Amino acid sequence: MKPCWNCLAENNVSELITSSETPAIKVQSGMNAISVDVEDYFQVWALSEVIKREDWDDIPLRVESATRTVLDLFDRTQSKGTFFTLGWVAERAPALMREIVARGHEVASHGYDHTKVFDQSSDEFRADIRKTKQILEDITGQSVRGFRAAGFSLDDRTPWAHEILCEEGYKYSSSVHPIAHDHYHAPDAPRFAWSPLKDNVAFLEIPVSTTMVAGRRVSCAGGGWFRAMPYNLSHALLSRMITKDDQPAVFYFHPWEVDPEQPKVSGLSRKSRLRHYLNLERMEGKLERLLGSMRWGRIDEIFPVKELQEAA
Repeated sequence: MKPCWNCLAENNVSELITSSETPAIKVQSGMNAISVDVEDYFQVWALSEVIKREDWDDIPLRVESATRTVLDLFDRTQSKGTFFTLGWVAERAPALMREIVARGHEVASHGYDHTKVFDQSSDEFRADIRKTKQILEDITGQSVRGFRAAGFSLDDRTPWAHEILCEEGYKYSSSVHPIAHDHYHAPDAPRFAWSPLKDNVAFLEIPVSTTMVAGRRVSCAGGGWFRAMPYNLSHALLSRMITKDDQPAVFYFHPWEVDPEQPKVSGLSRKSRLRHYLNLERMEGKLERLLGSMRWGRIDEIFPVKELQEAA
């Protein structure tokens, strides 16, 4: 059974979090959510056409130093964030995971090895998210509440995913980018946080940000979109969404995007090469400017993940 995106009110969570039964953090708090998908440069989709999973262990890791660049950037701008981390990375960089927590940020799950959810069976997905949650919790000593699918790959091909996440102890997902795209496709999904499970309103799906321009959805969520757009346009789109829709932004990027010295991989298609390497040298400066212009925090503190769970 496919999820009926259009059947769901886009503001149902706003009603929940401002009700007297759930004295939660209000979306009107002026805070926005910044998130980091912790994976190394060689693990992304754009490079998967030439770099295979079985070769990953032969490639020197750059994700540790790149993620520490992000942590220092967050410190400089007094920002806190959510780090959606691959279990594969966490196993090889446990000290980094503990440092993320020690510096006041949330560690959440990005799955084990960046496999798209719609390429897994429901049993494979359950095993993957269970394994990754255990790895992250064992390393950090902290409860893992959140999950983000590789490549925002929760869509109408994965109608079982939210229920399995809830059953495995997750409290929220941030796995939908509600636009049409060649890598992910959920153009009719709700644009704002909502409860995808009829029997558990405490479990949330928290999509990354889009805004409406001339009746069409436009991404203002970060990543490659942010690298490609002029800064002033990206900032204007985010500000439009925050002001017009009275909702917090949900923004994301990757550590490899602030690592312009990463090796240049040969054999890529022109499209993949452009997607991966475009404006890497400008990304850190653009991010610092954005982080300094707004207040940014962790997903689990901006959205009422803890409060809704306790009230359920």
